[in-house]
Amino acid sequence: MIDNRLFDDLAARISEALRRTPAQDVERTCGRACQLARSFRARSSQDFEVQKKLLEHAQAKLAEARDRVARIEAAKTPGST
Repeated sequence: MIDNRLFDDLAARISEALRRTPAQDVERTCGRACQLARSFRARSSQDFEVQKKLLEHAQAKLAEARDRVARIEAAKTPGST
């Protein structure tokens, strides 16, 4: 009859060897890199939306300023009402 301790010992050694493989380190590193990329993308998307709203606000203010300047210039022109 075969001693079960031999199989248990072999299974333990294989498990330990697999735990020390570079594949797990690579998997962990890639997992962290993916998390960082997702986080960066989310922040970039939020930043983009904020910048877009700021630009839209600035464009509206610029249009108002142009209208005011045009009205002032029209008022200064001789013969205008």
